[in-house]
Order: sequence, then C-alpha cells, then structure tokens
Amino acid sequence: MKQGMVLLLLALALPAAGGPLRDWLQQRTASHDALGENEAVSKLALPPGVRRLADLPYGRDARQRLDVYLPATAGHDRPVLVMVHGGAWRLGSKQAANVVDNKLAHWSPAGVVLVSLDYRLLPQAAVEQQADDVASAVAWVQAHAAEWGASKRQLVLMGHSAGAHLVGVLSTDQALRQRHGVQPWLATVLLDSAALDVAAIMRAPHLPLYDKAFGEDAARWAALSPTRLLTAATPPLLAVCSSRRAESCTQAQGLADQGRQLGVTVQVLPQDLSHGQINQQLGLPGDYTRQVERFLQQAGWRWRHRSQYDME
Repeated sequence: MKQGMVLLLLALALPAAGGPLRDWLQQRTASHDALGENEAVSKLALPPGVRRLADLPYGRDARQRLDVYLPATAGHDRPVLVMVHGGAWRLGSKQAANVVDNKLAHWSPAGVVLVSLDYRLLPQAAVEQQADDVASAVAWVQAHAAEWGASKRQLVLMGHSAGAHLVGVLSTDQALRQRHGVQPWLATVLLDSAALDVAAIMRAPHLPLYDKAFGEDAARWAALSPTRLLTAATPPLLAVCSSRRAESCTQAQGLADQGRQLGVTVQVLPQDLSHGQINQQLGLPGDYTRQVERFLQQAGWRWRHRSQYDME
C-alpha cells in the first residue's frame, strides 16, 4: 500500500511531458493497482446466523476450492451471487476482504447465497485454464444450488479485475460453457476489467503483466477477448469501470458498442473510484450499489427483502 502511494505521488508530481520516467512510474502504479486484490484475508464477523461452508472442492487441485455463505433464514429458490477475485491472473484469494466483506454484509440479509471461488494461477495455469476453472466452478454451483435452498436459475456472476476478464470470457465463449456443462444464468457484472479486448491491448503499448498473461500469439489474444467473442447468446452484461483509468472505460465502451451491433445488453457504469474501490465499495450504501442492483433487477434477479437500493 505504501509503495503504491509513493509511486502515485511521484507520477503526479512530474509534469505532463515527464517523458520515459513519468511513463515508467505510471506503469508501476498501474501494475500495483492491478495487483491490489492481494489483500489481507477477511476478518469480517459473519452476519448473525450466516454459515460459511469453507473450501468446498470443485476440482482436484488445491486452488479449485470455493466458499459458500448461507443466509441466516431458511428458504428455497434463493438467489446466488458467484464472485471471482482478481490479482493479475497470478495472485488473489477468495477470502480477501475486498472480495467478500461488503457484498456479504449487504446481500446475505436479503437472502442471497454468496459464493466466492479460487482458481489456479500463473505460472501454474495459463489464462485458458483459469477460465476452465471458473466454468467448472459455476457448473458445480449450479449442480449443488438446490442443496443450499438456492436456485441455479437465479444466479448472477461477478468478477473484479482479472476475475472480471475471466467471467467475461465465460459469458461470451459459448464453446467454453458447453464444454463444462454451464447452464444459462441471469447476468454478469464486470468490476473494472481493462482486458476486454486483449488483442487491442497487446498491439499497443501495455504493461508487462499482460505479456505474462497473454504471450505473443495473436490468435490467442483474440480467443481470450470478450469483446471479440461476444455473441447473441451472451447474457446481459454490466461493465463497471473506473473513470480514473482511461483504458478501463475505453475497453468497457468497446464491449458495449459490439453488444449494440449484436443486440446484446451491455451497460457501462463509470465510477469515480479507484480500481480497488470499485470492488471494495460495492455493497455499501449509495448510488453505486443502487445502480448495480437496478441492473440486476432488470435482468430478473430477485432477493427476499426490499431495501433502499431496490427499484421503486
């Protein structure tokens, strides 16, 4: 945290024509921001009555685990929120405070089952394998939802940063969904992914972290680009982007433009928040949470208790 702040202050202190040094500092700051998912494990006390089913395996690898947070009151056909952490495809945890805390505190009392999952990381697993993991996890959740009093049809998929890229790939790659037996879900929320058109990123000056994730094969770039994979079968998408990161909103708008051509619902929600705040502040009272919930309600997501965030 301190290192990132020092880099940011140095970058801002240099004039606009700061040249290579300023560019380097901005890249280092952006890299630090992209890795911001590597936060401390959540220390949130569970809301009263909420139970956590920890480290349920959806695969054989130690990273193929997920946590399920069950609401306090019994029910059936309850909605499900599946959350995928970020961390530049090489870091991150399903238990990170930014990933879990405010979302759980807000949606669990409304009867929502929250699922937070881990997946294999670089360098052990290529990005394609990470997308396979997310697909496997979603299919596993759909197969077991009824055991938790939840509905596989009332499922929303959400990811932050690299996790947003992965859920974007799953949402747009029909072959990936079919290969893993993933059934339709209501909607997907992308929390500040700047990697929606990987091919465009790799053909322009970019951060080294993208080279580690996507290599040099142009065909691979296209195959991992949600914007280029988008089809009419894609579920409704909400792309939340930080207006403090120009590339994030540019990528989100490109996805929306492609969706418009195909007749797919893709909404863009710019927020004057940092990359990390986009994740951490979702669930807190305010217009940001209210707008995300409005999109989800329009997509058909239903939670038990009406709140100040629900549509009127």
